Amino acid sequence: MSLRRPKVPKPSYANPAFVDSLQARPVRILSEYIEPLECLRREKVGDTIVMFGSARISSREHALAHQRKVMKHKGRRANGVEHRAELQEAKAAVEMSRYYEEARELSRRITAWAMSLGDNPRRFVICSGGGPGIMEAANRGAADAGGKSIGLSIQLPHEQRPNDYISPELSFMFHYFFMRKLWFAQLAKALIVFPGGFGTMDELWEMLTLLQTGKLQRRTVILIYGRKYWDRVLDWKHMVRCGTINRHDYELLEFADTVDQAFERVRNGLEMENLKPDTLLRNTITKESEPSSIGRPAFIRPIKKVRLVR
Repeated sequence: MSLRRPKVPKPSYANPAFVDSLQARPVRILSEYIEPLECLRREKVGDTIVMFGSARISSREHALAHQRKVMKHKGRRANGVEHRAELQEAKAAVEMSRYYEEARELSRRITAWAMSLGDNPRRFVICSGGGPGIMEAANRGAADAGGKSIGLSIQLPHEQRPNDYISPELSFMFHYFFMRKLWFAQLAKALIVFPGGFGTMDELWEMLTLLQTGKLQRRTVILIYGRKYWDRVLDWKHMVRCGTINRHDYELLEFADTVDQAFERVRNGLEMENLKPDTLLRNTITKESEPSSIGRPAFIRPIKKVRLVR
């Protein structure tokens, strides 16, 4: 009687049943830190400018095409109330499409300026949430300038696939929202907030709270773009008057209504506070004998010397 040869077990990391299990969740979380870290090092990314905004704001070309389509079907709609609502939505989409075009142009200008600073490390790389709308506009503007950009996409039931303008080598997909948020905050030297909904406001509050409580070790530029929209959504000065935030908290914010204003305020803020690379970056740039260290992100340094975002 011949003995059956036992099946050779897979290593734990190659066992899908284990890797996808509840017990392996810490491993999956850690992988969403280590993989982006290694990719950013390899691409010599020193720091980022994060651009947020609604995934539902489309380009002017797309918004106008949709409006024409809705108007074309006017006579085919049995329900006049429903058609008027569709027309109103289409008109609003055309009006809001200005923010897509302005985000694209602002990203292009920032990227062109940042590229003039050299690529070892790459400074002020545009970073978005990876999806459509304002996120797409941000990545698209960087591509228009011939630069690279980052996309931090997230797995969701109804969306999203990464947009077509992210640099492939800097496109990441996250399962855990908190790991995605960590990467938004870790390298950001500026946050530009275009009109958006719950997700946009969530990221804005996150960054403001980190700055207000001193969890970020630097002065990050936070620019609110489009006061016509934001002043109807949030009354910042009323918060000051009521004492829920103080004057210093309010002064964490910058405001802009045009691409020219936004570019000047972001550039001036970065030149005043964040133009010089951190010490570790500056040291590794000059050491030709240590190529593996070139472009290491600014926050990778001994724990005793810096407070990491937690």
